[in-house]
Amino acid sequence: MEFNLRYLSTRGEAAQLGFGEVLLAGLAADGGLYTPLAYPHVAPDEIAALSGVSYAHAAARLISPYLSQTYSEDILLQQAQSAYSGFRHQAIAPLVQIDDNLFILELFHGPTLAFKDIAMQLLARMMNHILEKNNLRATIVGATSGDTGAAAIEAFRNLDRVDVFILYPDGRVSDVQRRQMTTVSDSNIHTIALNGTFDDAQNILKRLFRNAAFREKVNLAGVNSINWARVVAQMVYYFTSGVTLGAPHRHISFSVPTGNFGDVLAGYVAKHMGLPISRLIVATNANDILVRAFATGRYEPLGVTPTQSPSMDIQVSSNFERLLFDACGRDHSVIRSAFGALDQSGSFDLPAGALAAIRREFDAYSVSEVETTNEIQRTYREAGYILDPHTATGVHAARAQLKIDPKTPVVALATAHAAKFPEAISRAIGLTPQLPTKIAKGLAGKERFTLLDNNEKDIMNFICERARAVTE
Repeated sequence: MEFNLRYLSTRGEAAQLGFGEVLLAGLAADGGLYTPLAYPHVAPDEIAALSGVSYAHAAARLISPYLSQTYSEDILLQQAQSAYSGFRHQAIAPLVQIDDNLFILELFHGPTLAFKDIAMQLLARMMNHILEKNNLRATIVGATSGDTGAAAIEAFRNLDRVDVFILYPDGRVSDVQRRQMTTVSDSNIHTIALNGTFDDAQNILKRLFRNAAFREKVNLAGVNSINWARVVAQMVYYFTSGVTLGAPHRHISFSVPTGNFGDVLAGYVAKHMGLPISRLIVATNANDILVRAFATGRYEPLGVTPTQSPSMDIQVSSNFERLLFDACGRDHSVIRSAFGALDQSGSFDLPAGALAAIRREFDAYSVSEVETTNEIQRTYREAGYILDPHTATGVHAARAQLKIDPKTPVVALATAHAAKFPEAISRAIGLTPQLPTKIAKGLAGKERFTLLDNNEKDIMNFICERARAVTE
């Protein structure tokens, strides 16, 4: 069975593409984000039929309608089975109950102990398939606030057709997160410690994608959450957890620790495909641009505040552009105007209709450092369960939602293993969670990285000197 769904840029000035092209492109040439012309509908009986099937089979069924002629569902199933064969839990994304109507969706059973593995392992196989089919090489450049970089490096290491360059903010990721990136010795992996914040790294990345000459020279590809394949791969676990809790016959809410908005956007996609989701809850730390935007209608980045949940230390939530595009009736001119104003003056106001549409589906909570620590302590004391600091923000927000609607189950997404943040856990409960033995051994190697200033030209030169795609 083959499909041919097309994708358009949120800013309306780039050509429509098929799935394979979108997969390699990442960011659209006009600076926008690719989004499907429509969200495929999954009927209630099709949702119910997901009960009892393997995670890989569920992924193949749900992602297939987003593909183009590049793929068959059989190929996708083979890739999904390969992607998830090394996960430490057979369910891939299991549910754990910690309180009345409060559940944890564990997304950290992949090779780097973070939810990013679920999408990245599949994306790497998809991308390699496209490159081999077309006899191409690609240069992947990514920016990470902690987990995306390690997941990308693990997924793409040793792939002959891909060179990977990951920028992370120097001194602003945990030791475990850093070592997961810097102890990998494969020759196609290049780790860059940037003298700046994650937003600095993300801004450089966006400018590189807008540079047509550079993009063509290195055959630039992106794997950040702006890549549509990441979003659609994450959509799957909303369905599988929803079915476990009674969907399609029961509504469920989801609470999502949020930085770049990609993970919670995947929940929005699942809802618009037909999954009965009551509320999508955005949980942030002190870097609360989305909470402020939902409350006031003004999208205004402020300075980044370092916290114990560093993967969420983000002020510009890139995937929010996709939601706003839908909320304003898919009006490209509104998006161009809004993000043009963001570039020029540092903020923009959401149209009243768009804000109202967002509020109909989303809630948002900012969780302080003290509240995060208190939640780690409470959940361990009452349920014997150790939360990482990112997941703790989601659980705290979920509890707030349950006070409003105690009858609807809330699933809090556990985005990382607690052992990735031992200092935060030790401060909270006096215990140091242990890494799985195999992973701990892998982090003991020599670190290999390059420290570079927050300078686009230096980054470009570094990539051009090392990317094999340049010579072909």
